[in-house]
Amino acid sequence: MKIGKIIFWTSIVLLIAGLAYIKHTNNKKAAAKATPFGKFGPSTLRATGYVAEYTKLSNMLSANGNILAQDEIQLQPEVSGRVTYLNINEGSVVAKGTLLMKINDADLKAQVAKLNTQQKIAQTNFDRVAALLAIKGISQAEYDAAENTLNNIKADIQLLQVQIDKTELRAPFSGKLGLRKISLGAYVSPNTIIASLQNVSQLKIDVSVPEKYAGIIHVGDNMQCKVAGIDEPFTAKVIAVEPFIDDITRNLTIRAIIQQHNAKLIPGAYAKVELKLKDSPNSIMIPSSAIIPDDRFTKVVVTDSSKAKFVNVEIGVRTESEVQIISGINIGDTVLTSGLLQVKPGMSVQITKATTRSTIK
Repeated sequence: MKIGKIIFWTSIVLLIAGLAYIKHTNNKKAAAKATPFGKFGPSTLRATGYVAEYTKLSNMLSANGNILAQDEIQLQPEVSGRVTYLNINEGSVVAKGTLLMKINDADLKAQVAKLNTQQKIAQTNFDRVAALLAIKGISQAEYDAAENTLNNIKADIQLLQVQIDKTELRAPFSGKLGLRKISLGAYVSPNTIIASLQNVSQLKIDVSVPEKYAGIIHVGDNMQCKVAGIDEPFTAKVIAVEPFIDDITRNLTIRAIIQQHNAKLIPGAYAKVELKLKDSPNSIMIPSSAIIPDDRFTKVVVTDSSKAKFVNVEIGVRTESEVQIISGINIGDTVLTSGLLQVKPGMSVQITKATTRSTIK
């Protein structure tokens, strides 16, 4: 009986010890899962970092522009009709007011001749009525009627003269003619394009820049411009800034006048533009490789007590290899420049190499 009790209690003790061992083992596994990133342990990420510091930013804006003529129009007639005179010498320079095209106006001139005859009769009749009124030979009403008849004829002649003037197409400004689109004898309407006329004595350039530069670019700033196929760069001075931002592209248009005359420059040419903006002495620049783009935010990873911390940042000017940080990190913060695909929030990080802008340069 005593042996049975001994065996029973021995079994109970062994069972309790076994359960305690299993619980201890499970607790160790749970603890290991709860803290998988031991400092500098197997799960520690080894990465390179960059220490943020103040630097002088020489702000250079690069953009694309389009060269324009000082004045440019498509020559079109004001009325419909048959072309009886055409003075479009392609590529030639014409002075302001030069007659370029004439539409048949014979019917209008015939009406003017008829009205001129009526005007002479009405003028004679008016003079006679005026003389009679002076001696009280007629009433004031008869005098007013004669005067009204004369004035109506004069107004009709003026109206016809305006219509005759519209049959003439004259150069609205001095410039260079483009390619002729019609021939003598063609029937034209106000929708017909006769040719183009461009004033190329002074060229300008329109440049579209991001909206963040709205308060930085000013009238009088100089731009360095380059056109493909022309070795010599040229300078353009900003003369105006569009007072609104395009709601689709979110860009701002600026206009500049090209300073040097170059016969090789042609309106419509594509130009690359560089505009030197005001230098910023205290800017934080970090490598582009440290930036993590996101659908909503731009982020970087900084090390906080050897732990990875994701931080939202606001970026400014971009260069070929660096990005300006406007807000989000401070001087002395170390941002990760490698291992960004493996890092997770809270992961232990060991910086194998920390660089600064001076060491990179």
